[in-house]
Amino acid sequence: MSDENLQPVFQIQRVYLKDLSLEQPNSPAIFLEQQAPAIEVSLDVGSEKLADGIFEATVTVTVTAKIADKVAFLVEGKQAGIFEARNIPEDQIDPLLGIGCPNIIYPYLRSNVADAITRAGFPPIHLSEINFEAFYAQRLQLAAEQAKTAEATAEAPATIQ
Repeated sequence: MSDENLQPVFQIQRVYLKDLSLEQPNSPAIFLEQQAPAIEVSLDVGSEKLADGIFEATVTVTVTAKIADKVAFLVEGKQAGIFEARNIPEDQIDPLLGIGCPNIIYPYLRSNVADAITRAGFPPIHLSEINFEAFYAQRLQLAAEQAKTAEATAEAPATIQ
């Protein structure tokens, strides 16, 4: 095998909108409300190995807008990408899929969500930038804490009353 066959390869194969849904359960009455909606945003990332060296990475966002206790709208979007990642050290694949790929996908998702909200008749909501490196570190810490809790629970002696 020549050296060039062992060069790290990372490239985008495709970026696509995997899922987009919009609900307006209180329309048209909600359009008569004068106050600005309270906005809640939740975000998640995921990845899956499709074939040797080929991965799908996803970023999912849910935006909920409420006026008082009524939902003005709810938008869920899932943007995905297929990436080729070859000859990359094993310990770098997970951060690549959890940080690098979401950084590529997220701008597409932001645009699609803002477009859906505008088409629904509401002022656009521009999702803020996300620091996927911090998000990734937070998820690793949470997973470590959950593993530690599960381990402690498993080691605790059972008490019979």
